[in-house]
This record gives sequence, structure tokens and C-alpha cells, in this order.
Amino acid sequence: MKLLVTGGAGYVGSVVTALLLEVGHEVTVLDVLSAGHRDAVPAGASFVEGDIHDAARVLDPSFDAVLHFAGKSLVGESVQDPGPYWHTNVAGTLALLEAMREHGVDRLVFSSTAATYGDPPSDAPLRETDPASPTNPYGAGKLAVDHMLTGWARAHGLGAISLRYFNVAGAHGGLGERHDPETHLIPNLLKVATGEVERASVHGTDYPTPDGTAIRDYLHVRDLADAHARALEHLEPGTHRIHNLGSGGGYSVREVLDAVRRVTGHPVPVVDGPRRAGDPAVLVAANDRAREELGWAPTRGLDEIVADAWEFTRKRVGT
Repeated sequence: MKLLVTGGAGYVGSVVTALLLEVGHEVTVLDVLSAGHRDAVPAGASFVEGDIHDAARVLDPSFDAVLHFAGKSLVGESVQDPGPYWHTNVAGTLALLEAMREHGVDRLVFSSTAATYGDPPSDAPLRETDPASPTNPYGAGKLAVDHMLTGWARAHGLGAISLRYFNVAGAHGGLGERHDPETHLIPNLLKVATGEVERASVHGTDYPTPDGTAIRDYLHVRDLADAHARALEHLEPGTHRIHNLGSGGGYSVREVLDAVRRVTGHPVPVVDGPRRAGDPAVLVAANDRAREELGWAPTRGLDEIVADAWEFTRKRVGT
């Protein structure tokens, strides 16, 4: 298939692009490089530097489908300055959908987020039938896009799948996390192991969990890429479906810390601190629907996630 990948110079988008090329698809990447990296676009993909609002000048009727990763993704930033999130994530997606309709491209895989659910009412894994009540503009914008996709499917015959997930980590094919600022736990712990920083912080040690630290879902980026590739094969005209991508169980902060120490051989000192406001004790997603409808389930565990991220990090800093 001939595919457009928006945001394909970013972390997840670049790995998905690499996988799509590996299985024989023709891929064009559209990325403004505000957070992505030109050298992350895999060899073999065509590259167009441009904003998501520019999709109309990239698409043409020869494209079979779009995989949509472009967007801003920092929760705290979205609260402090929501305007760019609505402009890029929501209005930008609207421009993309209009461009797709103009050129007769009627299949879309949307990389969404489990932040659409907001604060869960219990510790049970989140399911697609749980109410969506986002607590920040980032999650609200992603949910707005889901509503758009549902409307487009009904009105214009779009076939779309939204994939909702939490934390992604690991590396694949020399592609890994290079965020600035870096807000994710595993790469921040690895910065301690490389000596870039002296210690990391643990936010909250008194949660009602087995070891007192918060439990979160972690997926290997290669598993996540596989889910997007599978979704591409299950798009149905006039239908928008939502799939959660989760482990169903998750890992605590202490378990992640132990894995980083085990893999790197570094003591990784940390400072225990208070909980961050609004952080729930457990935040994980179920994957039953993805198993049943996409034939997908995560295959890589925590140690492999950390090991691949560690290899990428060492090459990045030259250790």
C-alpha cells in the first residue's frame, strides 16, 4: 500500500514507519520537525517537511491510507497553554480529514491516548466501554478527534481505528526516545545510569499498591508499531472503532527501577518525594478487544523494554 505517516519523524511514528517499510509498503512521512528528528525518518521513506495543516499538498488519490501520529503530547504543557494543542491536535486533524476527503483517501489509523479516560473510577484495567472524561486539554483534544472520526465515518464512509495507550518505551532499529524535555520514567532513569544526571525522583511511595509506588502500563515501541500495522489491515468503510493497547497488569515505579538497575548494572540512586497532584495509584489498560479483533497482544516484557532502551541510550551518549 501507499501510505502517509504524519509525525513519522517522531519516536513512535518513526518506528511504525520502519515496520511498514520492512513489510513492503511505500511510505511518505509528513513532519514539521518541531519535536521529531530528520535523521529518525527511516531510509526508504519519502519525506516532506510540513505542518499537519499542509496535508492537502501531500496527499493525492494514489494514497491508500493515513497513519496519524502528528501532534503535541505533553499533558502539563497542555494545561498551561492549551491553544497550540487545539490548533495542532484538533484543527490539524480536521485539516487532514478534509484533505483526505478531497483526494478520496478513506482509511485512517489514529494514534490516540488512554488519557481520554481521565481519572479511572477503580484500579481495574480500562476498557473501551469505560466513560471518557479527560482531565486536561491534551486528553480532551484526542477525544474530540475520536468524535470527529465517528462523524466522518458515518457521513463520508471513512474507515478508522483509534488506538489508545499509555507509556511507550524501548527502541527498535536504532530508533528510540529523544524528547526535550524528557518526561518519561525509563529514559530519565537511564540518564542516571549514563551519568547525565546524579539521581532520579520517585513521586509518591504511599500509594495503596504492593510496594507503595504507582502502577502504570508500559509497552515496547515495537509491539505498539505492530498494533498500528495490524489496525491498517482491519479498517472497514463507514466504521470507526476504538482499541485499547495495554498490558492488562502494568508495572510499579519500583519494578521499573529494579529492572533498570538489573539491566544496566548501575545502582541508579533515587530520591523519594510526595505524590504529584492528580496521579492515580493504578493506570493500566485492558487489551481484550485488540486481542479479539486485531489479533494483537504485547510480546515483550519489562526487561526487554529496558534493555533495548539502554542500548539506544548508550549509543546516543557514546558510552
